[in-house]
Amino acid sequence: MAETVDQLFINLKQWLLGWLEWAPEWGVQLASIFINISGVLGVFLTLFALISLVERKVLARIQNRYGPNRVGPFGLFQPVADGIKMLIKEDIVPHRADKVVHFLAPIVMVAPAILALGVIPYGRDMTAFAIDGGILFFFAVGSAAELAVFMAGWGSNNKYSMLGAMRAIAQMVSYELPLILAAVPVVMAVGSLSPTLIVEAQGFGDSSTWGADAGFLGGLPHWFVFTPWGAAGFALFFIAALVESNRTPFDLPEGESELVAGFMTEYSGFKYAIFFMAEYFGMFAVSGMAVTLVLGGWQAPAAILQWVPSYFWFFLKLGAMGLTFIWIRGTLPRIRVDQVMNFTWKFMLPMSFACILAVAIWHYSGRGLVAWGISAAIIAIAYFLMSRVFQTKTRFAPRTYRYAE
Repeated sequence: MAETVDQLFINLKQWLLGWLEWAPEWGVQLASIFINISGVLGVFLTLFALISLVERKVLARIQNRYGPNRVGPFGLFQPVADGIKMLIKEDIVPHRADKVVHFLAPIVMVAPAILALGVIPYGRDMTAFAIDGGILFFFAVGSAAELAVFMAGWGSNNKYSMLGAMRAIAQMVSYELPLILAAVPVVMAVGSLSPTLIVEAQGFGDSSTWGADAGFLGGLPHWFVFTPWGAAGFALFFIAALVESNRTPFDLPEGESELVAGFMTEYSGFKYAIFFMAEYFGMFAVSGMAVTLVLGGWQAPAAILQWVPSYFWFFLKLGAMGLTFIWIRGTLPRIRVDQVMNFTWKFMLPMSFACILAVAIWHYSGRGLVAWGISAAIIAIAYFLMSRVFQTKTRFAPRTYRYAE
């Protein structure tokens, strides 16, 4: 029974394809691709509407005020109202803007996010686009977001838009380095660029990735976040994901007090909604990759819970990541752009290399308790040195206040 529920969507897809026995092979393949794309879009469009409502509710609770509570019971239809409003709003394009580039920028922004969602395993045998180099593909298509940001800033013919685009590109390019390097230790430990194999390597009792003496975890799964290099890599990956998603406290391209809405200043109506959707799709993508790399993907947290459908565990972890993004937005203030750049080059990048060194030592030390201790020492020493030697804060001269008589 548990196996049937776990493979429910796989069996449903096979049942739908069974109606096409008369079709040629290429027709069946096209239908299979269409089903996969429709499934991914349907799920994440629903999650987009849901999390937009949850975020407004949670932020309202944090700020001790009411959230959406007028449209529908408990405000549940607020995302529907927002979607309708965006559809019927006037699309205003600046007179001297590059019309073609201005139109294509939102499309170029959302397309890589959708492609990145296709290589993440959402459950056992539930990967829309399963390839051996899925990790490489994920980061390759994600790099196209910088092009979309530049297109939006340049095509708008607005100095504020261009300044916001340049600021966004600077921080996105800078933080892509620690984002990618934080995933390298996992690839080294597993020896594969396949997200599916990475999730399977974090299963129960997998001695191929943890060594014969990995039993100190007991009934817990062998998630890489339980290793020192995995925990440090997860922290680095999560911080870089905040930046890549333009989320607080790194939402500098959209600093309301400085740049209005950053590179989206000259966008309105449905084009603005596409940018908004692309931001959340990107957040889902990097959160899903973090879950895949170090949080076990669709693996259950304990052996006794393996009867629960695998996709339930993945989306539960994805939801926890999303709530963390929201909690940080309602808690931390926006930081300065010089602090953002100093932090990545002087702290995060060296710490990423320390994680790579730690996983190498962990591997050649037998992947046991001794290896755990050595890798923990490497991470601790690197953290101490980076936080002491490379100070990220700027030392300002004391302020002098003069008052009129």
